[in-house]
Amino acid sequence: MSRPADALLFVAPQCGHCPGVLAALAELVKAGKIGRLEVVNVVARPEAAAEHGVRSVPWTRIGDFVFEGVLGRGELEQWAKHAADGTGFDDYAAALIEERRLDRLIALVRAAPERLGDLLKLAGDLETPMGVRVGIGAVVESFAGGDALRAQIPLLATFAQSPLAPVRMDACYYLGLCRDDAARDLLKDRLNDPDPEVREIAAEGLE
Repeated sequence: MSRPADALLFVAPQCGHCPGVLAALAELVKAGKIGRLEVVNVVARPEAAAEHGVRSVPWTRIGDFVFEGVLGRGELEQWAKHAADGTGFDDYAAALIEERRLDRLIALVRAAPERLGDLLKLAGDLETPMGVRVGIGAVVESFAGGDALRAQIPLLATFAQSPLAPVRMDACYYLGLCRDDAARDLLKDRLNDPDPEVREIAAEGLE
């Protein structure tokens, strides 16, 4: 049985939406779907708000998922389930990218580098919206030359063999960011790719 995640809520006295979010979270605690709820008044504890980067209220954290603004009880319950089960990262990453909160996503990956592989798999799925795939590229760039990205070379090697040219193109781009001998060998193999754009990106990666 999964362990319920804890939640943190920042509120303000004049916030019209905060009571509804607080009530919904309290119901989830009573139902055993959230393990513990901590509520902080930003006026009384401004230092705590600054520490967590709170810019507006209601501000909610459930497990590793952080939200600014109003979420209904159903949404909160769904995210609580994801947090308890260790799922939902793909949806959350896509939401952060769409909200242009790449700093939050980068911080999550730095805290758990294996999540970089989850992002690369999301980018390798052509069903993923183009805007999200572009955002993932921006996140991956922040890990260029680092151990977290080098650890994903075996995954990128499989993408480099994909029958889909766009996936091979992305793989070559990310391999170029690895700055590693193993990645360089994989890029050399793509210099003979049947697709001219793949060959071009592979050559750029080698440079």
